[in-house]
Amino acid sequence: MVRLNEKLDPSQTGRDAEKLHGNLRKLVVGQDEAIEQIVNIYQTHLAGMTGAARTIGNFLFLGPTGTGKTRLVEAAAESLVDSAGAVLKVDCAEFQHSHEIAKLIGSPPGYLGHRETHPLLSQEALNQYHTDKIKISFVLFDEIEKASDALWNLLLGVLDKGRLTLGDNRRVDFSRAMIFMTSNLGAAEMGSMLRPSVGFATSDMERRLASGETDEDMNARISRAGLEAARRKFTPEFMNRIDKVVVFRPLGSEELNRILTIELNILQQRIFNSANAQPFVFNVKPEARAFLLREGTDMKYGARHLKRAMERSLVHPLSNLVASDQVHGGDLIGIGFDAEKNDLVFVKEAEKMPASAMAQMVNMPPAALRAAAAARASDLKKARAADAA
Repeated sequence: MVRLNEKLDPSQTGRDAEKLHGNLRKLVVGQDEAIEQIVNIYQTHLAGMTGAARTIGNFLFLGPTGTGKTRLVEAAAESLVDSAGAVLKVDCAEFQHSHEIAKLIGSPPGYLGHRETHPLLSQEALNQYHTDKIKISFVLFDEIEKASDALWNLLLGVLDKGRLTLGDNRRVDFSRAMIFMTSNLGAAEMGSMLRPSVGFATSDMERRLASGETDEDMNARISRAGLEAARRKFTPEFMNRIDKVVVFRPLGSEELNRILTIELNILQQRIFNSANAQPFVFNVKPEARAFLLREGTDMKYGARHLKRAMERSLVHPLSNLVASDQVHGGDLIGIGFDAEKNDLVFVKEAEKMPASAMAQMVNMPPAALRAAAAARASDLKKARAADAA
């Protein structure tokens, strides 16, 4: 045995956890604390140090609508199993009455139609997105505060022991599941903290600076408001079974600007992978970005308002241009802003661009762009042949 006195650094993370952290930072904006909590739980799971006979982690995400609570869960699934849709989502608004729990666990034998009741939380449903490398299930209980007490009581065993008994006495193992619960509890109190005081002309930022309040102080007050609202709503035994409670902070102009960049990139990918097999490139000018941000900034609705503004002012007009044969594959569309009309303007700046040039503009490998276009063209050709037959 060789004796050492080597100092270790417990703040370091492993390669897989670091990769997850980087992916989540690219997909979710302004919620670093929530990302850190997911990465820490994932690192613990990889190290084999998760408690025996329990879930990988139980999370409660609080905060106003449009701050990225559901998006973070989808981003975690996308990063680990390559699909944002690999989330078993339970809309708790559908379980406001105790008898509706049968939709989750199935009806017991002897009840009329129990054989036709397929439980949502079955082992097959949990495991359907497992891969050879990653065997993790993502379960989301959306707007958990809207569910009946029966659902909260049902979750006590799942959160604590990682087990669930279905109506026909089959056991479901949640030991490889991450459980996420989202809620808007405390959102009204958080919103009031961000609005200027009534009767004063000073902005909220000026008021905070005058009182000496820092961003850290504001975030701490917002977190306390969310936690207090959750504790008023849920029982102590329910709260004690949650590993991490994270309050999502409202998004500011800087975060919305970064989200706009992400959403524009997603839209460009949708165009490359569209069924019409005519990929083109668009370029949003700075004045057009500023217009989208003005139209899409709303403290009450967060990033959802920005997405609606993009659909209305950008996606729908582009769809019309494609459908009317004004835009074809290989085109470069410049998107500017007309101050008189207070709307976006679309100009064809180039056409018949090679795949390499388009790929370079959007930082995408040319081979991937050609493959996407070829695959979509093949699918379209097969569909047309099937229709003709």
